[in-house]
Amino acid sequence: MNACVGDIVGNAQKASDSIVAAREAGADLVAFPELALTGYPPEDLLLREHFLADAAAALRDLANHAYGIVVVVGLPERAEDVYNAAAILADGRVHAVYRKMYLPNYGVFDEQRYFQAGTSGAVIDIGSQRVGVTVCEDIWEPGPPASDEALAGATLILNISASPYHAGKGTERERMLAQRARENLACVAFCALVGGQDELVFDGHSCVIDHTGKTIARARQFEEQLLFCEVDLAAAAAARLRETGHRPLARHSNPSVQTMPALPSPTAEREPSQLDCSPLAEPLTPVQAEIYAALSLGLRDYVEKNSFDQVLLGLSGGIDSALVACLASDALGAERVNVAIMPSPYSSTATQDDARLLASRLGACVHELQISPVMDAYAETLKSEFEGLKEDLTEENIQARIRGNLLMALSNKFGWLVLTTGNKSEMSVGYTTLYGDLAGGFAVIKDVPKTLVYELCKWRNSQAAPPAAGASAPIPTSIIERAPSAELREGQRDEDSLPPYELLDRILHGYIELDQGREQLISSGLPAAGVDLAIRLVDLAEYKRRQAPPGIKISTRAFGRDRRMPITNAYRPQPS
Repeated sequence: MNACVGDIVGNAQKASDSIVAAREAGADLVAFPELALTGYPPEDLLLREHFLADAAAALRDLANHAYGIVVVVGLPERAEDVYNAAAILADGRVHAVYRKMYLPNYGVFDEQRYFQAGTSGAVIDIGSQRVGVTVCEDIWEPGPPASDEALAGATLILNISASPYHAGKGTERERMLAQRARENLACVAFCALVGGQDELVFDGHSCVIDHTGKTIARARQFEEQLLFCEVDLAAAAAARLRETGHRPLARHSNPSVQTMPALPSPTAEREPSQLDCSPLAEPLTPVQAEIYAALSLGLRDYVEKNSFDQVLLGLSGGIDSALVACLASDALGAERVNVAIMPSPYSSTATQDDARLLASRLGACVHELQISPVMDAYAETLKSEFEGLKEDLTEENIQARIRGNLLMALSNKFGWLVLTTGNKSEMSVGYTTLYGDLAGGFAVIKDVPKTLVYELCKWRNSQAAPPAAGASAPIPTSIIERAPSAELREGQRDEDSLPPYELLDRILHGYIELDQGREQLISSGLPAAGVDLAIRLVDLAEYKRRQAPPGIKISTRAFGRDRRMPITNAYRPQPS
């Protein structure tokens, strides 16, 4: 389910529609993701009593639809404290509530700021079947509560989740779920959130895994889907009978498990063949296809959930803006994409022609704005102040700020969302201009390293890419093959002042995502000069990143929620 944070009414309506569809299809039980009623993460909305009261009212209304089917749905429960909870609805009422035990407080998570932890696992009998209930992080941890629920007789462990995406996360998660199924000799049904929420993307990829660790149902990635599956719980019970190793553990353990009041099977008279099970969706491959889909979903949901009709970006003829233009066209449709071509005296004819050709292939609306007269006006205005001083980065940055001003003027006039085009490598080392190319509302590729930008552009031009914008290979080859340059002075190239991106991205990955120090980086074979330069630039650029627009997380450690560094920071790694 693609929930929108704060849209309690809309989220509840989605859930009620799916309850009806699931009941009509013949399902016994239907599950919705973690905090499905409020969206995830609601952050400081959870500190508002009226927000929690509205969620509780929506739950009571939703329970009115729970006839002929058991419903499990996530919400924040306001009791003596606030809990991240899974409510069980049946017979038109809230039948029971399970409270999440493990509250993650790392990376993008702040759950200990908002929630009290539950104290035990929980099981519920639905007809003759015993089901254990867990919420997200509860099943990532080996042992309780899932193991306690299994020892208490649950042959199905249900997990409702809001698990943020990074590249490869779906495969990692499914592998972990298979391990939990094997450990507990229980089937696992994992219900995932899907959609974009500010910097986060949730990839869906719900799945059901049998007691042997085999995936028997899998939903599509990055799409809403009501996934249907028949689960043979008798096979799990029979396996436990043969697996005598569990018996001593069960005898000597005293698992702390809440036993919820039992429910009759909603569809006891139904023939099993009545349920039309969903086909097993295959994960997206290669990884570039998965990342491209994540970026597209994150962009689409940010635009639509914030009620923007159209977007605007500066199209330079460079690789970064080419990727953002393709993503915008594929995610939104070319008719909603505006591109501004703003050449300066240092913009080559080749890059301008490439920008126009790309825009034509995509079908985006082109706005041509000459910035040379504005540059001249700036130079004249500052002439007396700068007299006798050499030109430097100041004049280069003025060009970027002129472009930023023009983009924001179009945004203000027409209500378009400005998409920035800076990548993670540039954001890392501060190769961005405040109030220039940092100006905008959403940074689509903020967490995409430069080398990955090239990979994604090549993939988009490949036959495997979806021709959603009417062009199967929209990016001119010369954009991909040209040496990267900001074109802010004559003959400028990025590698004049930076290590080659293949090397720089290796250093940045170690320093930012792995928290490796100087000596570790050098001992891994990276050159000391490049390491020292990159570390210095990364540390100095924190103040810029703090002022950048939000962008989509696709790595294990993105700037912002994942990596929280002080701006005022005198610590510098010293050579040993």
